[in-house]
Amino acid sequence: MKSMDINQALPQILELIDMAFAGEEILITKNNHQTIKITPFSPANQRPPLFGCDQDRISMSDDFDQPLDDFQDYL
Repeated sequence: MKSMDINQALPQILELIDMAFAGEEILITKNNHQTIKITPFSPANQRPPLFGCDQDRISMSDDFDQPLDDFQDYL
């Protein structure tokens, strides 16, 4: 991890960004206080897809959409 004052960092900010792309973390200080941390971005873990996640867990009978015998009087 590299640390430097903001006055030193500004003239070489493009180089520092390239270093961050390469995986290095850079701390930029102002008045000896850490103010900025430049790090490479790592995307959050992606969730599993919604469709197809219960494949082979749910089944539906062939007569699912047939009227029920108990409700013949209401049809």
